[in-house]
Amino acid sequence: MKRIKLGILQTNHDKSVEVGDAFPDDAHRFRDLFDQQDDRFHYRVYMTIGGEVPQDLDEQDAYMITGSPLSVLDQHVFTDALMDFIRRCDAAKKPLMGACFGHQAIALALGGKVARAAEGYNVGIEDTEFHSRRDWMSPEHDRLPMYVFHEDQVTELPAGCDLLGSSDKCPIASFAKGDHIFTTQAHPEFSHDFMACVLGFTESKMPVEAAQAAWASMARDQYGPVFGTWTTNFFNKGLRND
Repeated sequence: MKRIKLGILQTNHDKSVEVGDAFPDDAHRFRDLFDQQDDRFHYRVYMTIGGEVPQDLDEQDAYMITGSPLSVLDQHVFTDALMDFIRRCDAAKKPLMGACFGHQAIALALGGKVARAAEGYNVGIEDTEFHSRRDWMSPEHDRLPMYVFHEDQVTELPAGCDLLGSSDKCPIASFAKGDHIFTTQAHPEFSHDFMACVLGFTESKMPVEAAQAAWASMARDQYGPVFGTWTTNFFNKGLRND
């Protein structure tokens, strides 16, 4: 089987000793997630954090945008180029998945709204409950517990997008547009060890109650790999429709 050429737009480059030097970066975490599957990819990482985005959409078969501790509400060196890239993908119906920051960036680029969550930090393992389905969401699950770590969230969907999933603290936790855009506010690529490291590094900046709830949730099983399978199915579906 021909391998899909997947472009990963990395919007984070953690340089901290505590986290960045202790774990692989975001692109490698997604590669590890996808490499658990039978379908394999040819990867190309774009260091979007430094301003790099694909100039020609046909450089790759499909794309994804990673998470980031940066706020999508702020102006970054790569913001304009990333927004333009997302709109080009939408216009060309190029398969595009976004996680966390990527989920929010796609919403914002296409005319949706993002805001700081009134409840503040949402951290730990949280269920995304899926109200609507696409045929790429197989194996079937009504809800997926996945790692989350965010303050901002999508508050209004762009025109033409459909709500797929919500969580207790994030009403718009997953959405789709046609067969070419698929998103999640969660981090399906996180591992327990990485999440524990990030939480330990940042909990001093969080309300005590939020940190305690996050640690308590970590005892649960998480289903990030299922979302990884859904994403591969999504890429395959989008490319069949191309």
